[in-house]
Amino acid sequence: MIIGAGMAGLTAANRLVQAASNECFDLVVVEASNRIGGRIFTSEFGGDRIELGATWIHGIGGSPVYKIAERIGSLESEKPWERMDGFPEDPIVKAEGGLTVDSSIVQSISRLYKTLMDVAQAKPLPDSQETQIAMDAVELAPRNEDGKLSIGAFVRQGLESFWGDQENDPEPAYLSNGNAFTANRKLLEEGVFSIHESTERTYTSADSLLDLDFEAEKEYREFPGEQITIAKGYSTVLKSLASVLPAGTIQFGKKVEKIEWTDSGETYSETPVHLHFEDGSVMDADHVILTVSLGVLKAGTGQGSIKGKPQALFHPPLPSCKVNAISKLGFGVVNKLFLEIDPLDADGLYPSLNFIFSEFGNSQKSEETKHKVPWWMRKTISLCPIYRESHVLLAWFAGEEALELERLSEEEIVKGISDTLASFGLRAGANVTDGKEKRDGQVAEAEKINGVFRHVLRSRWGFDPLFRGSYSYVAVGSSGQDIDRLAEPLPKRATSQQNHCNIFTPPLQLLFAGEATHRTHYSTTHGAHFSGLREANRLLQHYGWTNLEPL
Repeated sequence: MIIGAGMAGLTAANRLVQAASNECFDLVVVEASNRIGGRIFTSEFGGDRIELGATWIHGIGGSPVYKIAERIGSLESEKPWERMDGFPEDPIVKAEGGLTVDSSIVQSISRLYKTLMDVAQAKPLPDSQETQIAMDAVELAPRNEDGKLSIGAFVRQGLESFWGDQENDPEPAYLSNGNAFTANRKLLEEGVFSIHESTERTYTSADSLLDLDFEAEKEYREFPGEQITIAKGYSTVLKSLASVLPAGTIQFGKKVEKIEWTDSGETYSETPVHLHFEDGSVMDADHVILTVSLGVLKAGTGQGSIKGKPQALFHPPLPSCKVNAISKLGFGVVNKLFLEIDPLDADGLYPSLNFIFSEFGNSQKSEETKHKVPWWMRKTISLCPIYRESHVLLAWFAGEEALELERLSEEEIVKGISDTLASFGLRAGANVTDGKEKRDGQVAEAEKINGVFRHVLRSRWGFDPLFRGSYSYVAVGSSGQDIDRLAEPLPKRATSQQNHCNIFTPPLQLLFAGEATHRTHYSTTHGAHFSGLREANRLLQHYGWTNLEPL
């Protein structure tokens, strides 16, 4: 039995059916919701195809997701789709009050941040000032009381060292809404740096970069090549995996409330695992592949949850080493906000904007302006069309801000976005410079944000009891070993106990899959895919299949 019809679950089911031709396994996939996909959820909004969950193929070189999408013809579509033109290039960086940040500052700080993360990920780097700063930061950055270094402490030390190496150049003058004034370069540099930090939060789902373990970053692996979205939608990959399953294999609306398994020394009937569902039904199984999120595992092992009182999922409880791994690993929330804007003219194009908020922006703005921006917007890095000509705008949220986005009404969201734009001098019809401002009184080229927001759509992964968050990360105090412990099946081998009688404990009752169980590709769909193959192969090998393709 497989719990969950997301990437890991459907990959495992596909592998078992393809390899064993259903000769060995009486296979059932139970899914709590009414759809397949899990944290993959393709939808439509404003006439465009969008992704409410997983969005990117992170590197096409070697990605199994790319290979599937290519094979089934999902990489091309006549219908427009999210990020069909790739990542936005050269977004306009605006500070509160309307200042457009000079490109030289953006490029310098962006180069520094990239070098810092390349060092954290143990990538080879050429000799440069930024590389030396990053190497020094490893030694200088403060560690916690256990001697552990976080990504947040490391990158901030890098910025401090960068400032220490700078010469005392005079503060440059910039134009803001046509009026010249002197801006604090250091504050602007910190603002650009904070954009990259907030971007990292959406990459990792961590509420703070201080939560991310520095040493574990070296183990994370990326595929080479271009990063792309799937033209016909990520969900087509899941549909392809499910297409080989016999009719009736997937049972929807089956939310598991309790998993009874047989620990060492216990007796059992014909099957060692009993699954109790919310609808009152019970199913028995010899083997169960669990592909639920780490958030659900945390709640199910009594460690608390985002919403509601946690309930014990496993009976008997999981071994302490497994529970400790679940507890120490991080699991956060990332949400996406889509807004459809109704243009006042048919040819209106909307710029890609990056934001520097008050504490890093124009120190001359008034308190009245400062308080217009709601707190949940202040770590949002950008607002941009999902592709160049689209009238659908997108913003990303992580951590506490992502959870707050789920609580707000649509009216509160629209007001918060509108007030934020106003604080940047971007009221409806106001000009947004394209980064080519002229200095000597020449007129700047401009684009306009021109129109009103009409519709809102956001993802809600945090408060959804079927997920309780978005994806995993290695938190400070945990390590890749905890991921390996999470991935270990229970029991790994058959055991017996000799007292007055022989008691046999069957092996491989509970197998664990999902992105959080892959040591080098956690947080990704391809990591989930690999984990599903791993657990399916584990069962196949247990039953004598030996000629299996390597992962």
